[in-house]
Amino acid sequence: MCSDLRAICIELIKEANLNGCRKEIASKDCGLCIKTIERWEKNLIDLRNGPKTIPANKLSEFERQKIIKIATSEKYRDKSPWEIVPMLADSEGIFIGSESSFYRVLKKEKLLAHRGKSKGRTMDRPAPLIAKGPNEIWSWDITYMKGPIRGQFYYLYLFMDIFSRKIVGHEVFELESMELSAEIVDKICKMEKIKKGQIILHSDNGGPMKGATMLATLQELGVMPSFSRPSVSDDNPFSEALFKTTKYCPEYPANGFNSLDEARDWCKVFVDWYNNKHLHSGIKFVTPTSRHEGLDKKVLQLRKEVYIKAKLLNPSRWSKNTRNWDWIDEVFLNHPKRKDDVEIKKVS
Repeated sequence: MCSDLRAICIELIKEANLNGCRKEIASKDCGLCIKTIERWEKNLIDLRNGPKTIPANKLSEFERQKIIKIATSEKYRDKSPWEIVPMLADSEGIFIGSESSFYRVLKKEKLLAHRGKSKGRTMDRPAPLIAKGPNEIWSWDITYMKGPIRGQFYYLYLFMDIFSRKIVGHEVFELESMELSAEIVDKICKMEKIKKGQIILHSDNGGPMKGATMLATLQELGVMPSFSRPSVSDDNPFSEALFKTTKYCPEYPANGFNSLDEARDWCKVFVDWYNNKHLHSGIKFVTPTSRHEGLDKKVLQLRKEVYIKAKLLNPSRWSKNTRNWDWIDEVFLNHPKRKDDVEIKKVS
């Protein structure tokens, strides 16, 4: 940029600054960094020397165009530069540039991704699921718990009902294993008296969740598996939120557990508190057990009557309606943005 244009930019930025605009914002609007403007204010002449010679190993424009032509040809458009370069040497006996040179040219031309007919990797959002009662959809995952030695962990297996938020089963082990996962699922299904085809079990894509033993057990029990997209924690929000509640609990030991038995004892106390005493915000501040057993309707109705009575006694304290204590009749797993966008699987 010549000195005259720099001077014009400085004047415009000064004018904007005098009218109340921050110099940094005005510089950004001009497509310039504030440091650049400050440097220009000291000296309008560009004192940077820069490279005065062209690198001897720089690709010529002819070579660049040849790389683009080869990479986009029918023969090579589905190949990576790591394949193209040796293939050119083997089949045609030529070497135009290294693999990194191919990558630089293709990156600049925005040709790195899917030059041919192949489509990019897509991870479709799992189909939304609706639970209208307890024991219809469960969510589960495994989280690490610090052990007595750095790098040693215990593994907490947590299974919860997304409708009631009740922890229906948990175990702590010294390892992650699909065999252990299968044993726990079998135990919980018997304890909750789950019938075949009654429940969907949602999890992420870990080995203990998708292992052959685990899937075989689910098939035998008549439990339908559901999985998140790889590396997308939002697809399993209930378990992730439960883990946060667990580890942000004030009684959770920051320095970890001294033994497996200590970890198991702590989890038993936590699960009892969570299920029977904790007023869960996601289910209108009732306990998960009361909702799981159908007792929350009465609790919410009585609470609603108390609020209505209080409003009648002191109407000036309410500018609008009382708080909504209506019973939640549906719980979504992976709620769609619009109901019309996808076919919602309803659990009946």
